[in-house]
Order: sequence, then structure tokens, then C-alpha cells
Amino acid sequence: MEAVAKLNNVPTSPRKMRLVAGLIRGKSVTKALGLLKFEPNSGAERVEKLLLSALANWQLKNEDARVEDANLYVKEIFVNEGKMLKRLRPAPQGRGHRIRKRSNHVTVIIDSLTDEQLEQQSKKSKKATK
Repeated sequence: MEAVAKLNNVPTSPRKMRLVAGLIRGKSVTKALGLLKFEPNSGAERVEKLLLSALANWQLKNEDARVEDANLYVKEIFVNEGKMLKRLRPAPQGRGHRIRKRSNHVTVIIDSLTDEQLEQQSKKSKKATK
């Protein structure tokens, strides 16, 4: 059972937020939270809060299941461009330069791994270590 959380109109550029999103894509939720806690990038704090929100949404859907036993992972995370505020900054000789203040929308989808998927991951990790 998957859970979704969205964060709209974040006042940072999508390019900066995609760097943070790439860090946690495909990782387990506990590992992703650990990475985000110590990431110096400014978007990491917002994504951490969003991931906790997705975790709370998953708990609402699965009241009888325990989070520790569910093997939750970040199934999908993507960052879309939001609205852009256009401003003018004074420039020399009476001109004006356009400043584009970008924003973005972040969506996180978490899901639980099945036993078969866990076995496949362990086989892949054993192959990678050889």
C-alpha cells in the first residue's frame, strides 16, 4: 500500500531541489531520513518534513501495521517547476534587469517492499560486493 505527500510552491529553484530528491530516490525511509537530517542543502529540511508527512499518511492507511515491519522505501520522488515571480532590478544607465524568482512542487510516494522484492535486492547487493 503506497502513500503520497505533496509540497507546493516551495520558494527555491527546482534545480536545487532535484539535487536533494536524487539523494533519497529508491532508498529506505529510515535511511532517507538519516541522510536528510545531516544534508547541508537548504531543501533537505523541507523534503525531510514532507517525507515524515508521507509516513504519517501511510500510517493512517495502515493502522494495524507497524512502520518498522513494513520495509518502507521511497518509491518515487519528483520535483516540478512551480510559478515564477518576475521582478526588475535596477541596472546602470536607467535600465532594468529581470530577476526570475523560481518555485517548485515536490511529490513523494512511499511504498512497502514485499518479501520477493527484498530477496531480489539482497541478491543484487551480494552480486555488487563480489
